[in-house]
Amino acid sequence: MSAGMMIELLVAFLLVLTIGYCMTLNRRLKRLRNDEEALRATIAELITATEIAERAILGLKATAGDCDKNLAHRLMEAERLSSELQYYVSQGEGVVGRLVKISDAVRDAGAARRVAARAAMEQDPLYDQVGVGYGAQQRYEPVDRRSGAPLVETVESPRRLKDVAAATSERLMAIRQKRGAAA
Repeated sequence: MSAGMMIELLVAFLLVLTIGYCMTLNRRLKRLRNDEEALRATIAELITATEIAERAILGLKATAGDCDKNLAHRLMEAERLSSELQYYVSQGEGVVGRLVKISDAVRDAGAARRVAARAAMEQDPLYDQVGVGYGAQQRYEPVDRRSGAPLVETVESPRRLKDVAAATSERLMAIRQKRGAAA
């Protein structure tokens, strides 16, 4: 064998190796192209999902903004109502305080009137000096014939709420005393 033939055999062998390598390379390139197609499809799906997510986020932001405005409005309304209620409660406490003072004044006036009536009864010559009084059925106070309630001094034209309240309270106390005595 000559040197020329050996070189040609070597070249032929190298060509066969090159062809085999090219075939292997061609198969890998086809797989890469197929993977590239799948990758492009995956990227397209990812872009679509991202756009949908962005639209959903914008919708959520708009909804959150509306909720924030609505909540702020409701909070302001609640604070306004709370301050109104606090005002009304303080006004009510003032009215209750005044009513308590009126009631106390009426009770004190009623007690003073009872003390004066007792003193008048004790000065009455018909009053039993032993302390029994006029008897179980007799009463010192005059009675209204229509209602049967004890009469109470009336105020001709009360000018203040306090006077009206005092007169009403005295009337109620007299009715309660009559019902208590009747029971």
